[in-house]
Amino acid sequence: MNLIVNGESVETKAKTVSELLAERGVTNRVAVEVDGHVVPYDEFSGYTLREGSHVEIIAFVGGGCG
Repeated sequence: MNLIVNGESVETKAKTVSELLAERGVTNRVAVEVDGHVVPYDEFSGYTLREGSHVEIIAFVGGGCG
């Protein structure tokens, strides 16, 4: 299946958000949006991806003013 992930075309065998994250080696907590819909964390394993979906994976980065 072909997806657009963070603006790049990606060929994947992943069928769910969880599978996509595992395939890409994402182990930290992230927010995921699929086709403009924010996917709740507890739905990652059951959220089915579709051919051509646009996926945004957003990682949280700590930091601040010192």
